[in-house]
Amino acid sequence: MDKAVGNFGSGWTWLVYDTADTKLKIVNTGNAGMPEGTQRPVLTMDVWEHAYYVDFENRRPDYAAEYFKIVDWEVVAANLARASQ
Repeated sequence: MDKAVGNFGSGWTWLVYDTADTKLKIVNTGNAGMPEGTQRPVLTMDVWEHAYYVDFENRRPDYAAEYFKIVDWEVVAANLARASQ
């Protein structure tokens, strides 16, 4: 969660499976960036202000905490299984 909260400006925070070293990693991208190369997305969090301002104003940590309460971890597990094949 700290990585998402600390993502400067607008962008995305991703949980990726890196096929190069077979590890899960958390990466930030700015603006419309996406993970590249050997990084396969498993989960993403939109940290653009428009994603949370109506409900949380500028409280990104509160948004991130609520986001993780609604993640469907079974889907994330399925995404990881596909990414690691």
